Amino acid sequence: MKKILFTPALFLILFSCNENRSENKPLIENAVDKSESSVSGSITKGTRFSSREYNMVYQIYQELLTNDKGLQSLDKRINEIDDKTDKITSKYDQVINKSETYYNDAEALAKSVSDSISRKAIVKEIEASAKKYNLKIAKIKELTEAIDKNREKIHDSYTLFKIRKTLPEIEKYQNAHPLKPDSLEHFIGKQNQLLNALKNIK
Repeated sequence: MKKILFTPALFLILFSCNENRSENKPLIENAVDKSESSVSGSITKGTRFSSREYNMVYQIYQELLTNDKGLQSLDKRINEIDDKTDKITSKYDQVINKSETYYNDAEALAKSVSDSISRKAIVKEIEASAKKYNLKIAKIKELTEAIDKNREKIHDSYTLFKIRKTLPEIEKYQNAHPLKPDSLEHFIGKQNQLLNALKNIK
């Protein structure tokens, strides 16, 4: 009875033991390993991360940025023009939005007038003023829309650039960490040994 209890216990101990193998270091330096260590090293309890910080493309590109003056210059230019876009368009948007809000509020208020003749007359005046203003700002709207479209194109182009710039880095990472079947085959062998031992227990 003692022998039966000892045999499966021994196999379980042997099966559960971790092999003392040293962690494989990357064969070649690469931005992926560096980005992973810098991100994990900066994590503290309670820290919140944006989707960008979790996205590997952004992580790897950020690592490339740290050592490339050309990329830093490009990134600075894109951020600067993005900030300037907000500043230059917000002045126009503020005036246009207030004017549009006024016309909407005025029309809603005019509809509360009980006298139908006065109501129709004032609604016509509001519509005429709004139409005149829309004609006046037509060119402004056209230009601000063009600026918004260009901003979107810049963001899209920069995103595509980041992906293309980081693709070789993920391939470099894969080459630095070649995957071999040896340890998996060895582990399956250990599983099979345990399975056979379990079958033979009575």
